[in-house]
Amino acid sequence: MKLHLSAPSNTLIKTEVKITGSKSESNRLLLLQALYPAITINNLSNSDDAEVMQKGLKIEKGVVDIHHAGTAMRFLTAYFASQENKEVVLTGSKRMTERPIKVLVDALRELGADITYENNEGYPPIKIKGKKLVQNKVSLPANISSQYISALLLVAPKLENGLELELIGEITSVPYIKMTLGLLTQIGVESSFNGNTIKVLPQETLPAATLVVESDWSSASYFYSIVSLCEVGTEITLSAYNKNSLQGDSVLAEIYKDFGVESTFGEHQVILRKTTSTVNKTIEIDLANAPDIAQTIVVSCFGLGIGCYLTGLHTLKIKETDRLEALKEELGKLGAPISVTDKTLTLKPSDKINKDIAIDTYNDHRMAMAFAPLALKTSLYINDAEVVSKSYPDFWKDMESLKFQVQTS
Repeated sequence: MKLHLSAPSNTLIKTEVKITGSKSESNRLLLLQALYPAITINNLSNSDDAEVMQKGLKIEKGVVDIHHAGTAMRFLTAYFASQENKEVVLTGSKRMTERPIKVLVDALRELGADITYENNEGYPPIKIKGKKLVQNKVSLPANISSQYISALLLVAPKLENGLELELIGEITSVPYIKMTLGLLTQIGVESSFNGNTIKVLPQETLPAATLVVESDWSSASYFYSIVSLCEVGTEITLSAYNKNSLQGDSVLAEIYKDFGVESTFGEHQVILRKTTSTVNKTIEIDLANAPDIAQTIVVSCFGLGIGCYLTGLHTLKIKETDRLEALKEELGKLGAPISVTDKTLTLKPSDKINKDIAIDTYNDHRMAMAFAPLALKTSLYINDAEVVSKSYPDFWKDMESLKFQVQTS
């Protein structure tokens, strides 16, 4: 599906949007619910990834196809490895078979797991024969995707002896690790995170508990971008959000101050207001703890005509696509002076924005949604726009509620 996007006739927007539950929190809680059935989940994400996760957890034997869902691949690898009498082949899309899984597989094997590669060493598909894991100490490089770490932490309380995980080197994506540990605390599992060592104590059973998933801060980023590109006075209320969020992407509220956007928190909501049109000419941000908002931020900068230097982006190369190269290609089409390395992105200030450019999305939901706010500055097309269903199925409907013109072309 190819969409043509253009701006609302009135760019002084005042509206409310309710956003689905966080995909990151939902998938963590779904795994914990599979381990502890007494858990009830409210405001579950309606994303494709959460749906894939739910379906995968119900399979006992056979093929589990998680399509493009990287979180599900990592979490289900740990889950099936620790489940006695379950035997599956875990696979996904072509891109998924190109995304490395070796670090997690090696760690699980060290704990006693039975996992073999079906085709290429280090990559899905993988065959998993679930068994009781009794080893309780393992180490991982600290600068890898936090999903590998969270996968181990989520199954840890059900391991007979719990888990002691040592992270080697400088830790990245700390907020995502703390989100996982925070959810474990909420359900009554004891853990500690001191220096580079994380310990999770075993917990055989848990009492009944109901957990409410906070709405997705990554999804909120696109509305921060919209407000930053709109007139002073624009106001969008988003729900359901908490000031003291477990999600690392909540750093948006601080980052977008540089773009003239203020955040005011109410009861389970945040109000975004465009208060000033003055911004720094070039901003520098280390996104090692929140790499998923890099695409949104660089597109906001481009739309505002300012420069940015983004670091801590090394994990973007193994996402749904190589996001650094994808950004370079698509922003380049629009006329952006952009360059990338394997872990940084540099955008120089520019007032030039090409018109009627078709943005390729590379099977990456965030490419589609990050570029959409640019419709406030130029008319553009989004190729394969349905890819947003991976994390935010209602995105285009919500764009229409803001009076954007969204037309199939």
